[in-house]
Parts: sequence; C-alpha cells; structure tokens
Amino acid sequence: MGNKQQRWSPLLARLFQFHLQTSHVISFLTFLVGFSLGITAALYADFLGFNFQATLVSPSRTKPSVQQLPPPSEMVLEQPLSKKQPLMHNMEDEELFWWASMVPQIKRGPLPLAPLWEKFFKGHEEFYSIYVHAHPSENETMSEDSVFHGRRIPSKIVEWGKPSMVDAERRLLANALLDFSNERFVLLSETCIPLYNFTAIYNYLINSRESYIETTDKQSKDGRGRYNMKLLPAITQSDWRKGSQWFEVNRKLSIEIVSDNRYSDLFRKHCVAYNCMDEHYIPTLANILFIKQNSNRTITWVDWSGHGKHPAAFRGSSISIEFINRVRYWENCTFNGGNTNMCFLFARKFMPDTLQPLLQLISPLFGLES
Repeated sequence: MGNKQQRWSPLLARLFQFHLQTSHVISFLTFLVGFSLGITAALYADFLGFNFQATLVSPSRTKPSVQQLPPPSEMVLEQPLSKKQPLMHNMEDEELFWWASMVPQIKRGPLPLAPLWEKFFKGHEEFYSIYVHAHPSENETMSEDSVFHGRRIPSKIVEWGKPSMVDAERRLLANALLDFSNERFVLLSETCIPLYNFTAIYNYLINSRESYIETTDKQSKDGRGRYNMKLLPAITQSDWRKGSQWFEVNRKLSIEIVSDNRYSDLFRKHCVAYNCMDEHYIPTLANILFIKQNSNRTITWVDWSGHGKHPAAFRGSSISIEFINRVRYWENCTFNGGNTNMCFLFARKFMPDTLQPLLQLISPLFGLES
C-alpha cells in the first residue's frame, strides 16, 4: 500500500497543482468516441485568455433560456488556448477510476464518417477534446492532421451487452476527467452525425443546467422485467430504469459515475443474464443519485419505429435536407425550464454510404464549407 501511495504521489501533486492554477475556469466540451462502440467528446474549460462572447457564458454564471440563444451563424468562439496532451498511461482501471474520482468512446474499426466530423470540428480545435476507445489490437490509421489522431486511450476488449461496455464508457470518462478543464462529456458512436454546427451544439451544452441521460420506467419484459430482486435493498424495482446508451453529462455527474462501486458491483453480480448492463446501469444510477440534475432525455436521435432489437440504419438514399430537418425538430422538449424544439443534437445510425450525401448538405444545413 505504501508503494502504491508513493507511486501515485507525483501525479497527485501535478493534478492538484494544475487544479489550483485553473480555479477560474470557463467550460470546454469533451467528445468521448468509442471505436468499439462509439465516440466521446468533451466541452472543456480552460484558463488564460479563453473568452466567450456574451452568448457563450461560463456555466458558473446565469444561463440564458433557449429562446435567448442566437442562431449558430451569430455565435463566435474567441481567443482559444492550445492544449495538446499525451493520453497514454500505464494505470490499471482501479487506479484510473480512483484518480478520476479525486480530481469520454467506443468504436468498431475505421471511422467511415470521419470526413464529416473533421469539417464539424474544423476551426474550433481549442474548444473541445476527443477521447477514443478502440480495440486493443487496432492500429492507428488516422493521419497526423486528423482530429482523431493520437486521441486513443488505453483500451480493453468490449463485448456487446456485457459489463465491458460500461467499463469502456467509464474508462473514457475517467481519462477525460484527468484533465480538470473538461466540463461536459458526450458519448457518441461511429455511426453518429451532428445535426447542427459546432458552435450551436457547444452553446447548447455549455449553457445547459442539466445533464442528458434517458431514464425510462418501462413496464415491459425488457424494462422492469429485467429487474432482479437480488438487487434489494440497495436498488428497488421503483429505482430501476432503462435508457439510451448515448448520454451527455457534466463533470460532477461524470465523477459520480466513475467513482461508483456500490451499484456497479451489484449490476455485475446480478444483471448479467439479459445482456443489459449498458441499458440499465447509468440510467438507474442517475435515477437514484442525481435525478434533479438530469433532464431524463437523450440528445442523440435514434429511430426505433421498427420495434426490433436494433434501431433503423440509414443509407445514402435517405439523406436530404427535409430528412435532416425532420430529425432536428422531431419533438418538443424543455431546456433550462423553457420550451424548445431543439431537442436532438446528434443522430444515428448512418451507414458509410451516407457520407457523400451528408457532405453535400454541409453548406445549407450547417453553414460550413463543403
């Protein structure tokens, strides 16, 4: 034990020295990308000359209602600060989660929609960070000028529906939390696309007072039917929730997720029969620990109208301005207490042949150069 404490001491000193230096931080966005499952991105807060216009305020200040947010074309990010840090380390998960609680992605193979994301992030390099969880045997294939180059974290094999999926999500969050400036965390998949340009999504999340974890009390065999009485007394059936794997959380809730052992251990022990930990663990945890800080909705649109085990997959022939706008304004919701129809910021599942049609819509839809 003494040797472990001695080994961690230099890192602890550096982390808390950095924390003291960044006591006056503004928010940054973090994207968590899972190459075995998805992508994680983060909005992050930094110091020294990082400023927003009046519409891009620090989360510590009063947030404007969604009605006050200007259209994406009017929002500008100013005076970025360069931040490039190596991500590889030799910590095991136990040590990594411990450090993260003291102080986000998952993908299968190549990123077929990478060119779209490159254009999405272009020009905003100092206002986000990306963390990629890939199969351990996968080689780096991104060019050095790619936003995904060098963003892989130490990863482990992930199996669909198994606890390893949640491990990968927590591993992404934990790595992102080691940077004190990361403030908002988005988990995406390699089949996700953005529905708005970067500044619109950034402004939305940085100004949000809530996190976005879907927590549904489903009265069905794939909802409450998966509950195990052996979870009592820590988790009751009324606590049990199901939701989308694709979440967005703030820093405080991210720390709660990676530092939890009580509930995650119960899930590993009693929730393996239905291959469902990824659909129930984080939604249930959110319902128990931070229900008031959660919006109870996802910001990633998925089409489940087919009622199958997997959502609809979209091909190139589906892509049009009308289709994207229909997804954008699919439903109404609330944002910081006000009504809005800007509910979904991302969408999935988009197959590789949607890339070219999507790139052709970049200018009219996102105001980006094609």
